[in-house]
Amino acid sequence: MDRLLYTAMTGASGTMNRQAAVAHNLSNVSTLGYRAEEHRLRAVQVQTHNQPPALPTRAFAVDASTHTDYTTGPIMQTNRQLDVAVQGGGWIAVTAPDGTEAYTRNGNLQLDLNGVLQTRNGLNVVGDGGAIAVPPDQQVEIGRDGTVSIIPTTGLRTTSPVGRIKLVNPAEADLERRPDGLFRLRTGQPAPLSESVRLSTGVLEGSNVSATDQMVSMISLARQFEMQIKMISNAETNDRAATQLLSHNG
Repeated sequence: MDRLLYTAMTGASGTMNRQAAVAHNLSNVSTLGYRAEEHRLRAVQVQTHNQPPALPTRAFAVDASTHTDYTTGPIMQTNRQLDVAVQGGGWIAVTAPDGTEAYTRNGNLQLDLNGVLQTRNGLNVVGDGGAIAVPPDQQVEIGRDGTVSIIPTTGLRTTSPVGRIKLVNPAEADLERRPDGLFRLRTGQPAPLSESVRLSTGVLEGSNVSATDQMVSMISLARQFEMQIKMISNAETNDRAATQLLSHNG
C-alpha cells in the first residue's frame, strides 16, 4: 500500500497532540504563573529495503518534544501583602504533594490555620529551614530577596524575620513540567538557592498564554487535520482503484 497512508496518519496523530496542547493552554489562560506548552514535530524519512533505494518522497511526522514557553506573563497589581511575583527569571520553591521539591511562578500565597506559608493550592512554600511558620496576630512582610518578616499588630512594632522563601533559577533546559503542573529538575535533585532572584510584592504574574494566538493556532490545526484525513481517504481510493485495475488485467 502507498506509504502516503502512513505519512498522513502520523501527521494527523501529531496534529491531534498539538490540538490537545492548545486546548490545555486555553484552559489555563487565567491560571497564575502558567507557562504555555506546545508539541514540536520533526520529519523522519521513510526507510525502505528496496534495491535500488526508493526515491525520498515520503516522510513520517514524529512528536519530537514538548516545548515550554518561558516568557514572563503580565504583571497584575493586587496590593495584597502575601501576593508576590518573580522579577524576570526564577522560581518559587514549594513542597509538592509527593514530598519532592518543585517550582512554580504562582505567587498567590496564604497562611493556613497553623500559620504556615502556602500557595493557594495548599502547597507549603520552602524556606531556609523547611516550612515557614508565622505566629498569630502578626503582620507579614515579604522582602525582595524572599525574607519573610513579622511585625506585631500591637505594642512595639519591631520587624523580626521568621524565614526566607527559597528562590531558584536553574537553566530552562534542566527543567521539566510534571503532570501536576509544577516544574522540577530533570535530575530529580533540588535546585540550589539563587541570590540573584528578586520578588515584587503586592502583584501577581498572570498566564503567558495569548488567547488570540491559541485560537488562531486551533483553527489552523483543525484545517491541517482535515487535509491529512482527506489524504488518508485519497490513499484508500487510490489503493482500491489499483486493486480493481490489477484484478481486471489478471
